[in-house]
Amino acid sequence: MSLHIPFDNSYARLPPHFHTRINPKPVRTPQLLRFNTALAEELGITPGPEDELAEVFSGNRVPGGAIPLAQAYAGHQFGGFNPALGDGRANLLGEVVDSNGQRRDIQLKGSGPTPYSRMGDGRAWMGPVLREYVISEAMHALGVPTTRALAAVATGEPVYREQGALPGAVLTRVAASHIRVGTFQYFAARRDTDALQTLCDHVLQRHYPQAEGPEGLLRAVAQRQAELVARWLSVGFIHGVMNTDNTAISGETIDYGPCAFLDTYHPQTVFSSIDAQGRYAYDNQINVITWNLAQLATSLVPLMPDQEAAIASFTEIVHAVPGIADAEWLRLFGAKIGLAAATEADRGLIDDLLTLMAEGRADFTNTFRNLASAQARDQFLDPARFDPWQARWQARVAQETGWQARMDAANPAFIPRNHRIEQMINAAVAGDMAPFERLLDVLSHPYQDQPEAHDLMRPPEPSEVVQQTFCGT
Repeated sequence: MSLHIPFDNSYARLPPHFHTRINPKPVRTPQLLRFNTALAEELGITPGPEDELAEVFSGNRVPGGAIPLAQAYAGHQFGGFNPALGDGRANLLGEVVDSNGQRRDIQLKGSGPTPYSRMGDGRAWMGPVLREYVISEAMHALGVPTTRALAAVATGEPVYREQGALPGAVLTRVAASHIRVGTFQYFAARRDTDALQTLCDHVLQRHYPQAEGPEGLLRAVAQRQAELVARWLSVGFIHGVMNTDNTAISGETIDYGPCAFLDTYHPQTVFSSIDAQGRYAYDNQINVITWNLAQLATSLVPLMPDQEAAIASFTEIVHAVPGIADAEWLRLFGAKIGLAAATEADRGLIDDLLTLMAEGRADFTNTFRNLASAQARDQFLDPARFDPWQARWQARVAQETGWQARMDAANPAFIPRNHRIEQMINAAVAGDMAPFERLLDVLSHPYQDQPEAHDLMRPPEPSEVVQQTFCGT
């Protein structure tokens, strides 16, 4: 049976200046590393033999019905505006309508140069490809809106980076769409209001059919993005490169470059090697998404007939974002300590725990997972300092029913810890895919106790601590 993908490509039907039609660049000897059969079934894809999957998802063969293209967009990168970015190493094969009636993009990442490559080679090496595969699938299992990984293929060709020659690979990414805040900025920077209106209409129809006009779109995107970032915080996730071109209009987590999960909790934690000023630190992510949404608002103003009134209305929407995110944060962290409906009166209890964790260098994931046991106490440098807080918490949670089950559902036992990701990548480069497969298997059920995988719950030893993460471009 041959591979069949039921493409229906709406973005390709938009005007030519929205994208550039270009085929992926073929690779030498593609080898399938992983294919997500369950996701393929959800997308209505009929898989073919392994060699055909390797050919298609490396970019060597364009499947029937695909209209390969690179999307144009702009973006603020660490606060500086670049009016012409675009897909420099990605190729949108097309779209499908999945089993739930939702339209989804299928995109190759690392598929060769495009007109937007900006002197880059358009390729990816195996490490970032497997990293994104594992972390995006883990985020999905954690219940965080995210892009998904459909396939990973080794190219048989080297990719040259600062470290020297590295094995190349291509990731196939699935998203509700790859439309970004930066896509709106691209046309706004060119004062192309016709294109802006076309893009706005397309996004409303595709993602927010219940919303009306640019104001409705901004309000809907703001709601989703505020709730998304609160979810990141609740699982200890740091995106690492929250540029406006990495802020998806759909409200999904996109672009897993220098991302990382907290081990030891500290609110100012930064891992990204390119974030020297801590712009995208763990505790600054709500501020950043608010700033990014202000850029979307600015891009939408030209579509409004009364721009002065629009500025006032849009400003109000953007200023509401921290409050939306904070309310979701309180709900999520309330559940993490067993509360069905945390109130402002409970905020101090949560804040005090986080302060103790930061001062006591407690592991974020393990502390919350084990709050109801003596193991939480053991997470702190000075366990005795935890005791008064625990007494307060026990008095509060005694007022709740079903709190233990609520905590188990809110606090994962397993996250893709940074040192395990690095170990997995090193093993894969050496030809051993077993750690990759094991991580995928365990992280597909992050809220379940898995005694055979307790070693994956362990924080890094001092020699294993990952100090920095990298984009991979």
